[in-house]
Amino acid sequence: MKFFRGASEANRETQTFPKLTRRSNGLVEVSRRLDTDEQLCVLDIGSTSAANIRYLTERNHRIYSEDLLEASTDPALETQDEDGKRTLDSKRFLADNLTYPNGHFDVVLCWNLADYLDESLVKPVVARLWSTMKSGGVLLAFFHMQEAGPDAPCYRYHIVDKDKLEMQHIVSRKDVRKGPTGAHRPPDKTFRLQRVFNNRHIENLFRDFGSIKFFLTRDNIREVLVVR
Repeated sequence: MKFFRGASEANRETQTFPKLTRRSNGLVEVSRRLDTDEQLCVLDIGSTSAANIRYLTERNHRIYSEDLLEASTDPALETQDEDGKRTLDSKRFLADNLTYPNGHFDVVLCWNLADYLDESLVKPVVARLWSTMKSGGVLLAFFHMQEAGPDAPCYRYHIVDKDKLEMQHIVSRKDVRKGPTGAHRPPDKTFRLQRVFNNRHIENLFRDFGSIKFFLTRDNIREVLVVR
């Protein structure tokens, strides 16, 4: 479990790729929830973002950060199922991650985690998120549409304003290489898109939640807002 780190630590993230911006209707809905004098607990799933820390703490909310995608690359998680196929140990993963009390979070920023996370972890992680959220809490998630290819870049999302996100192409820290001068250079491998969910799959993934709302965008992304 990680409470947010300082901005100075966040600024040490490797800046390998340029950042892009996009408008987010789902973020507009989340921002309405954040627009309150009540202090809310927010879980930001991804590497530490100074922008997200600033945006949320300026509104007097508490932010927690969990980089589940990076955590899923731990070789110690690898095992085999009954058929001898490679899989990840979801029980071990959840013993080390998302170890929060039940009903702790008002808002979860899940971003595009489900599209890039190993198949064996997706449903267990969503179930754990459900249990850590308060009744009436909201979760924002992004899903690629069918047109996306397996090389669709994985982005880290930084909140710029109530309707605007900055997107930074990310790679696993284990895949970052150094060039001959010691400077970081783009790796040969990045996080790869594992699957494309259709609407029925997404509804099934969040079937234990109270409601679900879809927002279609122009960049082949479905934004999904679910309420616990």
